[in-house]
Amino acid sequence: MPQSTHISRRWLTHLIQEFIATSPHNNIQNDAADSAWDSVLVGFAAGADQIWQQYKEYIGAFHWTPWEVFNQHRPEENVSAEQLTVISWILPQRQMVRKTNRRAKKYPSEEWARIRVYGEAFNVELRHHVVENLEKTGHAAIAPMLVPNWTIVKSKRYSYASSWSERHAAHAAGLGTFGLCDGLITAKGKAMRAGSVVAKASLKPTPRPYADHQAYCLFFADATCGKCIDRCPARAITEAGHDKEKCRQHLVRSREYVKKTYQFEGYGCGLCQVGIPCEAGIPVKAAREALERGELPPPPPPLA
Repeated sequence: MPQSTHISRRWLTHLIQEFIATSPHNNIQNDAADSAWDSVLVGFAAGADQIWQQYKEYIGAFHWTPWEVFNQHRPEENVSAEQLTVISWILPQRQMVRKTNRRAKKYPSEEWARIRVYGEAFNVELRHHVVENLEKTGHAAIAPMLVPNWTIVKSKRYSYASSWSERHAAHAAGLGTFGLCDGLITAKGKAMRAGSVVAKASLKPTPRPYADHQAYCLFFADATCGKCIDRCPARAITEAGHDKEKCRQHLVRSREYVKKTYQFEGYGCGLCQVGIPCEAGIPVKAAREALERGELPPPPPPLA
């Protein structure tokens, strides 16, 4: 590995933005070669943040901390949690893609299905790109979602969960909070995909502008929403939350529809991410205004 050189949050953000803007692979493989992504949100979380241990206690012992996954795959570095930073990003769905999926009633629009396959393939390349450029500067790095032992695990509390969650990494990095349907609501809304890399680098973490992990969801803030319930074609969302198994079965069925209708191997849904108040922003006014001021929003009132 080359001698370590100084890097900054600004440098990493520019690295990600430039790759999105210039990579020829940032397209959805349609006739028009439309871009998959056109903007990004980037956040940073400390490897020693206590939230990682909270995830292990709340989600399950199988959920990795940054230190665990990094040392599994880069044991020669012999690092402490304090030496690690998680770089997380949000890729908001483009307005054109959201618009097409708003019209969908049961299965995804062609553009949304292409994003799910080709847009995520680009997201994989973006993870590799960030890791490779960190390594060039002397900072060892890994992408937890791409390590060979990443897996989906049966969870007593959540039906199933994974050993590393991009949404939870983004939440730790100050990029969003969870909604009724389990989606992450960000400053650019819930219609998005996420990625992350763990690096041996000391970078200032992004403050989390929320004290509640559901602060940006209207349903939890004041019980005035629940629009995602009506949008779900599989009836997998209720006031009690998100039924992951019903959701998974619908995604399986979507493969046949996408192949027959759009003539490519793909799948998707995302109907609960569009046509709802949190599609493209934070609908909770107090939380949105607090974020703009750089403050914590007031706690939500207790639900009746």
